[in-house]
Amino acid sequence: MEDLSLHILDVVENSIDAGARKVEIKIYEDLKKDLLEIEIIDDGKGMDEGTLEKALDPFFTTKTVRKVGLGLSLFREAARMANGDLSIRSEAGRGTTIRATFQHSHIDRKPMGDLEETLFTLIIGNPEVVFSFAYLKNGKMFNMNTTGLKKKLPGNYFSSSEGIKVLRNELNKLDGF
Repeated sequence: MEDLSLHILDVVENSIDAGARKVEIKIYEDLKKDLLEIEIIDDGKGMDEGTLEKALDPFFTTKTVRKVGLGLSLFREAARMANGDLSIRSEAGRGTTIRATFQHSHIDRKPMGDLEETLFTLIIGNPEVVFSFAYLKNGKMFNMNTTGLKKKLPGNYFSSSEGIKVLRNELNKLDGF
């Protein structure tokens, strides 16, 4: 994966596959502390202790369509390459929290990538999921919640042309953030 937004996409897709109906994505950037942190919290089925112990093993997956699960191990490797790490907290039946930290200025830190398009794809492709997104960068905050945005739409759907326009306008606020 070439950028961090693709890692976010992968983790959130796993959350949705695990039955998540609510997904929170939090990004914290602090240039003074030289820190970038990405946290993804879901209310999916979570993992038992045995699964949690194996979750970062690239040769382990709970999916039946393939025999490897590279997503989390690649995300952890991206964090470690940038003098950071990745941690997982999970409880069966309650959900999972993935937190990746990076030294912001590290030469090997991957770029953020197209966060707007990643969020757009996730929201349009999963209308039943409530997404919350918070981005704190050097004291400046961007917050978005799909429940609040849907209230502005006829029928509460993003799939209409008006819904797509509202979502694009909201996500465009991330431009230059």
